[in-house]
Amino acid sequence: MAVPENKNLLRALTRQTVTPPPVWLMRQAGRYLPEYRAVRADAGSFLDLCYTPELAAEVTLQPIRRFQLDGAILFSDILVVADGLGRKVTFDEGPKLEPLRDASELESLQPDRVCERAAPVFETVRRVRRELPANTTLIGFAGAPWTVATYMVEGGGSRDFQRVKSWAYRAPESFARLIDVLVDVTSRYLNAQIGAGAETVQLFDSWAGVLPELPFRRWSLEPIRAVIANVHAVHPEVPVIVFARGAGANYEMLAAESGADAIGIDATTPLGWARDHVQSRCAVQGNLDPALLVAGGAALDAEIDRIVATLGRRPFVFNLGHGVLPETPPEHVAQLVARVRKPR
Repeated sequence: MAVPENKNLLRALTRQTVTPPPVWLMRQAGRYLPEYRAVRADAGSFLDLCYTPELAAEVTLQPIRRFQLDGAILFSDILVVADGLGRKVTFDEGPKLEPLRDASELESLQPDRVCERAAPVFETVRRVRRELPANTTLIGFAGAPWTVATYMVEGGGSRDFQRVKSWAYRAPESFARLIDVLVDVTSRYLNAQIGAGAETVQLFDSWAGVLPELPFRRWSLEPIRAVIANVHAVHPEVPVIVFARGAGANYEMLAAESGADAIGIDATTPLGWARDHVQSRCAVQGNLDPALLVAGGAALDAEIDRIVATLGRRPFVFNLGHGVLPETPPEHVAQLVARVRKPR
Protein backbone atom coordinates (compact mmCIF):
# COMPACT_ATOMS: atom_id res chain seq x y z
CA MET A 1 0.00 0.00 0.00
CA ALA A 2 1.36 3.42 -1.01
CA VAL A 3 0.70 5.78 1.90
CA PRO A 4 1.05 9.57 1.58
CA GLU A 5 4.03 10.93 3.49
CA ASN A 6 1.80 13.27 5.50
CA LYS A 7 -0.37 10.43 6.87
CA ASN A 8 1.81 9.39 9.79
CA LEU A 9 -0.82 7.19 11.42
CA LEU A 10 -1.39 5.19 8.25
CA ARG A 11 2.36 4.90 7.76
CA ALA A 12 2.76 3.36 11.21
CA LEU A 13 -0.17 1.01 10.69
CA THR A 14 1.39 -0.22 7.45
CA ARG A 15 4.46 -1.18 9.49
CA GLN A 16 6.66 1.82 8.85
CA THR A 17 8.66 3.27 11.71
CA VAL A 18 7.63 6.91 12.16
CA THR A 19 9.60 9.36 14.33
CA PRO A 20 8.08 10.87 16.38
CA PRO A 21 5.31 8.28 16.55
CA PRO A 22 1.76 9.25 15.58
CA VAL A 23 -0.65 9.80 18.45
CA TRP A 24 -4.39 9.56 19.00
CA LEU A 25 -6.39 8.60 22.09
CA MET A 26 -9.29 6.27 22.68
CA ARG A 27 -12.31 8.32 23.84
CA GLN A 28 -10.52 11.49 22.75
CA ALA A 29 -13.96 12.96 21.97
CA GLY A 30 -15.82 12.93 25.26
CA ARG A 31 -16.86 14.36 28.58
CA TYR A 32 -13.47 15.81 29.55
CA LEU A 33 -13.95 18.50 26.87
CA PRO A 34 -16.28 21.40 27.70
CA GLU A 35 -17.23 21.78 24.05
CA TYR A 36 -18.36 18.14 24.02
CA ARG A 37 -20.47 18.64 27.14
CA ALA A 38 -22.16 21.63 25.49
CA VAL A 39 -23.15 19.57 22.44
CA ARG A 40 -24.18 16.60 24.56
CA ALA A 41 -26.51 18.75 26.67
CA ASP A 42 -28.53 19.70 23.59
CA ALA A 43 -28.46 16.35 21.80
CA GLY A 44 -31.18 14.38 23.61
CA SER A 45 -30.22 10.79 24.32
CA PHE A 46 -26.74 9.40 23.77
CA LEU A 47 -27.99 7.39 20.78
CA ASP A 48 -29.60 10.55 19.39
CA LEU A 49 -26.13 12.08 19.42
CA CYS A 50 -24.66 9.03 17.66
CA TYR A 51 -27.40 9.10 15.01
CA THR A 52 -27.30 12.86 14.30
CA PRO A 53 -24.53 13.33 11.71
CA GLU A 54 -24.11 17.07 12.23
CA LEU A 55 -23.55 16.65 15.96
CA ALA A 56 -21.54 13.40 15.78
CA ALA A 57 -19.23 14.97 13.19
CA GLU A 58 -18.79 18.04 15.38
CA VAL A 59 -17.71 16.07 18.44
CA THR A 60 -15.43 13.86 16.31
CA LEU A 61 -13.63 16.98 15.11
CA GLN A 62 -13.38 18.80 18.47
CA PRO A 63 -10.20 17.07 19.74
CA ILE A 64 -8.58 17.45 16.32
CA ARG A 65 -9.08 21.23 16.46
CA ARG A 66 -7.69 21.38 20.01
CA PHE A 67 -4.76 18.99 19.84
CA GLN A 68 -3.96 18.32 16.14
CA LEU A 69 -3.91 14.57 16.75
CA ASP A 70 -2.85 12.22 13.97
CA GLY A 71 -6.11 10.27 14.02
CA ALA A 72 -9.77 11.20 14.37
CA ILE A 73 -11.92 8.33 15.60
CA LEU A 74 -15.55 8.35 14.55
CA PHE A 75 -17.88 9.34 17.38
CA SER A 76 -20.37 6.50 17.78
CA ASP A 77 -20.79 3.44 20.01
CA ILE A 78 -20.12 -0.27 19.66
CA LEU A 79 -23.77 -1.03 20.51
CA VAL A 80 -25.05 0.59 17.32
CA VAL A 81 -24.79 -2.94 15.90
CA ALA A 82 -26.95 -4.42 18.67
CA ASP A 83 -29.45 -1.61 18.18
CA GLY A 84 -29.51 -2.31 14.46
CA LEU A 85 -30.17 -5.98 15.11
CA GLY A 86 -33.39 -4.96 16.85
CA ARG A 87 -32.37 -5.17 20.52
CA LYS A 88 -33.48 -2.08 22.41
CA VAL A 89 -30.46 -0.10 23.64
CA THR A 90 -30.51 2.78 26.12
CA PHE A 91 -27.81 4.58 28.10
CA ASP A 92 -28.29 5.59 31.73
CA GLU A 93 -25.03 5.45 33.70
CA GLY A 94 -23.95 2.75 31.29
CA PRO A 95 -25.62 0.78 28.51
CA LYS A 96 -28.84 -1.15 29.08
CA LEU A 97 -30.16 -3.67 26.58
CA GLU A 98 -33.10 -5.94 26.19
CA PRO A 99 -31.23 -9.15 27.07
CA LEU A 100 -30.98 -12.07 24.67
CA ARG A 101 -31.56 -15.05 26.92
CA ASP A 102 -31.16 -18.15 24.74
CA ALA A 103 -31.13 -19.58 21.23
CA SER A 104 -34.91 -19.33 20.90
CA GLU A 105 -34.53 -15.54 20.53
CA LEU A 106 -31.94 -15.64 17.76
CA GLU A 107 -34.63 -15.66 15.09
CA SER A 108 -35.75 -12.22 16.29
CA LEU A 109 -32.45 -10.64 15.21
CA GLN A 110 -32.55 -8.54 12.05
CA PRO A 111 -29.09 -8.61 10.46
CA ASP A 112 -30.21 -6.98 7.21
CA ARG A 113 -31.39 -3.95 9.19
CA VAL A 114 -28.00 -3.07 10.71
CA CYS A 115 -26.52 -0.99 7.89
CA GLU A 116 -29.88 0.63 7.18
CA ARG A 117 -30.20 1.71 10.82
CA ALA A 118 -26.57 2.88 10.74
CA ALA A 119 -27.03 5.12 7.69
CA PRO A 120 -26.56 8.27 9.84
CA VAL A 121 -23.22 6.86 11.06
CA PHE A 122 -22.01 6.55 7.49
CA GLU A 123 -23.11 10.12 6.82
CA THR A 124 -21.06 11.22 9.84
CA VAL A 125 -18.03 9.48 8.31
CA ARG A 126 -18.54 11.35 5.03
CA ARG A 127 -18.88 14.70 6.80
CA VAL A 128 -15.80 14.20 8.96
CA ARG A 129 -13.67 13.06 6.05
CA ARG A 130 -14.52 16.22 4.13
CA GLU A 131 -13.56 18.46 7.06
CA LEU A 132 -10.43 16.75 8.40
CA PRO A 133 -6.99 18.23 7.84
CA ALA A 134 -5.15 16.46 5.05
CA ASN A 135 -2.65 14.85 7.43
CA THR A 136 -5.27 13.41 9.84
CA THR A 137 -6.42 9.82 9.40
CA LEU A 138 -10.10 8.97 9.91
CA ILE A 139 -10.60 5.88 12.08
CA GLY A 140 -13.82 3.85 11.95
CA PHE A 141 -14.63 1.19 14.51
CA ALA A 142 -16.91 -1.56 15.76
CA GLY A 143 -17.17 -3.83 18.73
CA ALA A 144 -15.70 -7.30 18.30
CA PRO A 145 -18.29 -10.10 18.21
CA TRP A 146 -17.49 -11.46 21.70
CA THR A 147 -17.83 -8.08 23.39
CA VAL A 148 -21.08 -7.17 21.61
CA ALA A 149 -22.43 -10.62 22.47
CA THR A 150 -21.65 -10.07 26.16
CA TYR A 151 -23.72 -6.88 26.23
CA MET A 152 -26.56 -8.51 24.31
CA VAL A 153 -26.75 -11.55 26.59
CA GLU A 154 -26.00 -9.85 29.91
CA GLY A 155 -28.26 -6.89 29.16
CA GLY A 156 -25.47 -4.44 29.95
CA GLY A 157 -22.18 -4.53 31.79
CA SER A 158 -21.31 -7.41 34.11
CA ARG A 159 -18.95 -8.29 36.93
CA ASP A 160 -18.78 -12.03 36.35
CA PHE A 161 -20.20 -12.56 32.81
CA GLN A 162 -21.94 -15.64 34.15
CA ARG A 163 -24.88 -15.58 31.72
CA VAL A 164 -22.89 -15.24 28.52
CA LYS A 165 -20.21 -17.70 29.62
CA SER A 166 -22.81 -20.24 30.71
CA TRP A 167 -24.48 -20.10 27.31
CA ALA A 168 -21.13 -20.46 25.52
CA TYR A 169 -20.07 -23.40 27.72
CA ARG A 170 -23.38 -25.26 27.85
CA ALA A 171 -24.57 -24.75 24.27
CA PRO A 172 -21.61 -23.76 22.12
CA GLU A 173 -23.42 -24.65 18.89
CA SER A 174 -26.23 -22.15 19.46
CA PHE A 175 -23.89 -19.53 20.89
CA ALA A 176 -21.81 -19.89 17.73
CA ARG A 177 -24.92 -18.93 15.76
CA LEU A 178 -25.03 -15.61 17.62
CA ILE A 179 -21.31 -15.06 17.04
CA ASP A 180 -21.71 -15.89 13.35
CA VAL A 181 -24.45 -13.26 13.01
CA LEU A 182 -22.19 -10.72 14.70
CA VAL A 183 -19.23 -11.60 12.46
CA ASP A 184 -21.41 -11.05 9.39
CA VAL A 185 -23.00 -7.75 10.43
CA THR A 186 -19.78 -6.35 11.92
CA SER A 187 -17.95 -7.06 8.67
CA ARG A 188 -20.64 -5.35 6.62
CA TYR A 189 -20.78 -2.41 9.02
CA LEU A 190 -17.02 -1.83 8.88
CA ASN A 191 -16.91 -2.17 5.10
CA ALA A 192 -19.67 0.42 4.85
CA GLN A 193 -17.69 2.81 7.08
CA ILE A 194 -14.68 2.35 4.81
CA GLY A 195 -16.86 2.92 1.76
CA ALA A 196 -17.99 6.21 3.31
CA GLY A 197 -14.42 7.37 3.93
CA ALA A 198 -12.82 5.65 6.95
CA GLU A 199 -9.13 5.09 6.26
CA THR A 200 -8.51 2.51 8.97
CA VAL A 201 -10.78 0.67 11.42
CA GLN A 202 -10.42 -0.62 14.96
CA LEU A 203 -12.13 -3.59 16.58
CA PHE A 204 -12.77 -3.13 20.29
CA ASP A 205 -12.87 -6.41 22.22
CA SER A 206 -13.33 -4.76 25.59
CA TRP A 207 -14.15 -7.99 27.45
CA ALA A 208 -11.63 -10.33 25.82
CA GLY A 209 -9.74 -10.48 29.09
CA VAL A 210 -12.50 -12.41 30.89
CA LEU A 211 -11.92 -15.49 28.71
CA PRO A 212 -9.49 -18.33 29.53
CA GLU A 213 -7.09 -19.50 26.83
CA LEU A 214 -9.24 -21.91 24.80
CA PRO A 215 -12.48 -19.89 24.99
CA PHE A 216 -10.41 -16.82 24.08
CA ARG A 217 -9.32 -18.56 20.90
CA ARG A 218 -12.86 -19.74 20.06
CA TRP A 219 -14.92 -16.67 20.96
CA SER A 220 -12.47 -13.75 20.63
CA LEU A 221 -9.63 -14.60 18.24
CA GLU A 222 -11.51 -16.68 15.66
CA PRO A 223 -14.39 -14.19 15.18
CA ILE A 224 -11.91 -11.30 14.99
CA ARG A 225 -9.91 -13.19 12.38
CA ALA A 226 -13.09 -13.77 10.36
CA VAL A 227 -14.09 -10.10 10.50
CA ILE A 228 -10.61 -8.97 9.42
CA ALA A 229 -10.60 -11.45 6.55
CA ASN A 230 -13.99 -10.12 5.41
CA VAL A 231 -12.77 -6.52 5.58
CA HIS A 232 -9.53 -7.26 3.77
CA ALA A 233 -11.38 -9.22 1.09
CA VAL A 234 -13.18 -6.01 0.11
CA HIS A 235 -10.60 -3.41 1.20
CA PRO A 236 -7.18 -5.10 1.23
CA GLU A 237 -5.41 -1.74 1.53
CA VAL A 238 -7.15 -0.66 4.75
CA PRO A 239 -5.30 -1.42 8.01
CA VAL A 240 -7.23 -3.03 10.86
CA ILE A 241 -6.34 -2.42 14.52
CA VAL A 242 -7.44 -4.83 17.25
CA PHE A 243 -7.73 -3.67 20.85
CA ALA A 244 -8.50 -6.62 23.12
CA ARG A 245 -8.43 -5.24 26.64
CA GLY A 246 -6.97 -7.58 29.26
CA ALA A 247 -5.74 -10.15 26.73
CA GLY A 248 -2.39 -10.53 28.48
CA ALA A 249 -0.19 -13.20 26.92
CA ASN A 250 -2.93 -13.75 24.32
CA TYR A 251 -1.82 -10.54 22.61
CA GLU A 252 0.93 -12.64 21.04
CA MET A 253 -1.68 -15.04 19.67
CA LEU A 254 -3.69 -12.15 18.25
CA ALA A 255 -0.61 -10.67 16.59
CA ALA A 256 0.36 -14.00 15.05
CA GLU A 257 -3.03 -15.29 13.93
CA SER A 258 -5.70 -12.59 13.65
CA GLY A 259 -4.51 -10.87 10.49
CA ALA A 260 -4.51 -7.51 12.30
CA ASP A 261 -2.15 -4.81 11.08
CA ALA A 262 -1.76 -3.44 14.61
CA ILE A 263 -2.49 -4.66 18.11
CA GLY A 264 -3.55 -2.21 20.79
CA ILE A 265 -2.21 -3.18 24.21
CA ASP A 266 -3.64 -2.17 27.57
CA ALA A 267 -1.80 -0.38 30.35
CA THR A 268 -0.97 -3.59 32.26
CA THR A 269 1.10 -5.03 29.40
CA PRO A 270 4.87 -4.95 30.05
CA LEU A 271 6.54 -2.83 27.40
CA GLY A 272 9.55 -5.07 26.84
CA TRP A 273 7.32 -8.11 26.45
CA ALA A 274 5.11 -6.26 23.94
CA ARG A 275 8.18 -5.20 21.97
CA ASP A 276 9.56 -8.74 21.79
CA HIS A 277 6.35 -10.78 21.40
CA VAL A 278 3.88 -8.48 19.61
CA GLN A 279 5.79 -5.71 17.85
CA SER A 280 8.01 -8.27 16.16
CA ARG A 281 4.88 -9.36 14.22
CA CYS A 282 2.89 -6.15 13.61
CA ALA A 283 2.54 -2.55 14.71
CA VAL A 284 1.77 -1.90 18.38
CA GLN A 285 -0.57 0.75 19.73
CA GLY A 286 -0.69 1.89 23.34
CA ASN A 287 -0.41 1.92 26.27
CA LEU A 288 -0.31 4.84 28.74
CA ASP A 289 -2.37 4.40 31.91
CA PRO A 290 -5.33 6.84 31.59
CA ALA A 291 -4.92 7.69 35.29
CA LEU A 292 -1.49 9.15 34.50
CA LEU A 293 -3.17 11.46 32.01
CA VAL A 294 -5.37 12.68 34.84
CA ALA A 295 -2.33 13.16 37.12
CA GLY A 296 -0.20 15.02 34.57
CA GLY A 297 3.09 16.62 35.55
CA ALA A 298 6.49 14.96 35.70
CA ALA A 299 5.05 11.47 36.17
CA LEU A 300 3.17 11.78 32.87
CA ASP A 301 6.25 12.99 31.02
CA ALA A 302 8.42 10.20 32.43
CA GLU A 303 6.05 7.43 31.38
CA ILE A 304 5.57 8.91 27.91
CA ASP A 305 9.34 8.94 27.50
CA ARG A 306 9.63 5.35 28.69
CA ILE A 307 6.94 4.11 26.30
CA VAL A 308 8.41 5.94 23.31
CA ALA A 309 11.94 4.76 24.15
CA THR A 310 10.83 1.13 24.33
CA LEU A 311 8.37 0.92 21.44
CA GLY A 312 9.23 3.88 19.22
CA ARG A 313 12.04 2.21 17.30
CA ARG A 314 9.59 -0.05 15.43
CA PRO A 315 6.11 0.52 13.96
CA PHE A 316 4.22 2.17 16.82
CA VAL A 317 1.20 4.36 17.52
CA PHE A 318 1.08 6.23 20.83
CA ASN A 319 -2.24 5.81 22.62
CA LEU A 320 -3.70 5.03 26.02
CA GLY A 321 -4.16 1.60 27.53
CA HIS A 322 -7.88 2.38 27.61
CA GLY A 323 -10.04 5.49 27.07
CA VAL A 324 -9.63 9.07 28.28
CA LEU A 325 -11.24 9.42 31.72
CA PRO A 326 -13.96 12.10 32.12
CA GLU A 327 -12.02 13.94 34.84
CA THR A 328 -8.93 14.40 32.62
CA PRO A 329 -7.80 18.05 32.36
CA PRO A 330 -7.62 19.02 28.67
CA GLU A 331 -4.29 20.72 29.29
CA HIS A 332 -2.83 17.31 30.21
CA VAL A 333 -3.82 16.00 26.78
CA ALA A 334 -1.99 18.94 25.25
CA GLN A 335 1.00 18.07 27.45
CA LEU A 336 0.89 14.47 26.23
CA VAL A 337 0.79 15.41 22.55
CA ALA A 338 3.67 17.87 22.94
CA ARG A 339 5.76 15.30 24.86
CA VAL A 340 5.22 12.52 22.34
CA ARG A 341 6.26 14.88 19.53
CA LYS A 342 9.28 16.24 21.39
CA PRO A 343 12.47 15.78 19.31
CA ARG A 344 14.65 13.00 20.71
